[in-house]
Amino acid sequence: MDGSAHHLKLEEFPMNEDRPWLQRASKRVLDISLALAGLIILSPVLITIAALVRLQDKGPAIFAHTRIGQNGEPFRCYKFRSMVIDAPHRLERLLATDPEAAAEWARDQKLRKDPRITKLGGFLRRSSLDEFPQLLNILRGEMSVVGPRPIVMDEARRYGNKFEAYKAVRPGVTGLWQVNGRNDVSYNERVEMDARYAREWTVLGDIWIIIKTIPAVLLSRGAS
Repeated sequence: MDGSAHHLKLEEFPMNEDRPWLQRASKRVLDISLALAGLIILSPVLITIAALVRLQDKGPAIFAHTRIGQNGEPFRCYKFRSMVIDAPHRLERLLATDPEAAAEWARDQKLRKDPRITKLGGFLRRSSLDEFPQLLNILRGEMSVVGPRPIVMDEARRYGNKFEAYKAVRPGVTGLWQVNGRNDVSYNERVEMDARYAREWTVLGDIWIIIKTIPAVLLSRGAS
């Protein structure tokens, strides 16, 4: 995807530092409503994806990874498994033998050409279908539809003083970085977007991001 063509101006994001109880409650109602509707409407798709993931290698369909949530509390973030079963060992071997991959991982905490990702997993990631199980995290109160991207503890140090802003809200399934370039955004830019969202979110802003997420995902998928 051409990041420059599809970046949205951060200045367009609604600004509001004051968020009273009613606004926080409205955000939670929006989260629960969308998560329930998504699980009900998408249940045939979710069942089909789970079956396909299981069939490819007999491994588990759902992958749960520990992430840092609101107030710094760890939680198990759910995704459809998009990697091979022995993914941690493959990553360890790759980083030990490939200096370029090790440098890319140290810089961005991800690999553009990741040998751990299965063919089905690649499709699920490009289409963001792998994140659908996070609807359960939303219902459990661990995530929001919109928020900072959920990070692992090793990433906290890279946030510096912005980690406090990150911890102030629930992490989200989508957020500012997804609609502002996604994979074309540097790690530091993602941190800035996460911190900005945590400081300035509004319910109307969440709706704005949800609406913008659909074309952002489609454009990203088409470019892969």
